[in-house]
Amino acid sequence: MEAIAYTLQAKRGKWSTGSLSGMKAKEVELPPPGKGEVTIAVEAIGLNFADIFAIWGLYGATPQGSFTPGLEYAGRVAAVGKGVGSVKEGDAVMGVTRFGAYATALNIDARYVLPLPKGWDMAEGCAYLVQVLTAYYGLLRLGDLQRGQAVLIHSAAGGVGIWANRIAKAYGAYTVGTVGSHHKLPLLKEEGYDKGIVRSPQFKKDLLGALEGRQLNLIMECIGGKIFRQGYEVLAQQGRAVVYGAARYGSVGNRPNYLRLLYQYLTRPKIDPQKMPEHNKSIMGFNLIWLYHRAELMHELLAEISELELGRPIIFQRFSFEDLHEAVRVFQSGSTVGKVVIAVGE
Repeated sequence: MEAIAYTLQAKRGKWSTGSLSGMKAKEVELPPPGKGEVTIAVEAIGLNFADIFAIWGLYGATPQGSFTPGLEYAGRVAAVGKGVGSVKEGDAVMGVTRFGAYATALNIDARYVLPLPKGWDMAEGCAYLVQVLTAYYGLLRLGDLQRGQAVLIHSAAGGVGIWANRIAKAYGAYTVGTVGSHHKLPLLKEEGYDKGIVRSPQFKKDLLGALEGRQLNLIMECIGGKIFRQGYEVLAQQGRAVVYGAARYGSVGNRPNYLRLLYQYLTRPKIDPQKMPEHNKSIMGFNLIWLYHRAELMHELLAEISELELGRPIIFQRFSFEDLHEAVRVFQSGSTVGKVVIAVGE
């Protein structure tokens, strides 16, 4: 089966990562699916911040050699390999992959393919799995969210933030969401956040005001820098900060601003682990990609999530496959809410 994939090529043994322009569309020939695999004709692709960091060469989980970015997709089963009984040719599905989704077709282990929920379109299908799994695993498995606790959710209008709030509210939590600009605050209100604040130099004061005397029990942290430090200072004893990203290292442009990255790295917050028992607080970090090979855990988590009836993803903007570079640039800008998706074939 012929396909087109956006691939970062290796040059002289080194990557052309570090530059968005280094990602080129390339025709590839897909072999028939192997045992336990299916071939997916991709119809929609979801963008994630991990894609940008992988393209820039800043993501530790990036494959060695030439690779195609992209972690999630939706489409139809085009072919089925031996031993696959969970789906059949023609089925509408959504799925995750450890890179390779920026393509018009791909081969994938059938365990990572799930039926598209009834009534959902392809864009919604590709906007679900990575971010809802990140939010749920961070809040419940690591954060040990308990009913009635107060939760601080950064990037509250983004994909993970929206799911995190819906999950936290399903557990009766008091939620405070932070955003980078005022124009995103109305969405927080629509989504049912108890309080929304814009991150600013007076963040700590605003956070304390938003809590209205409550203890802060849990933080979904993805910003870093002073915001991380101030959140940790407010965190109550026995509280947990779950770190799943570092948006402060992102920027708009074709390649990273290396001087800015170096400054941010050197000035990053430093927590002394020998002092942590005195603070009686926890900091945990995780990256969903490292759980990729635990397919059974993915299905276990999704079964738990389905019982919460969280609703549909929010789609901010759709781009054509040919405009993928522009879609990534828009996503980089930080102006988006919900999910940015690529509609293949449009």
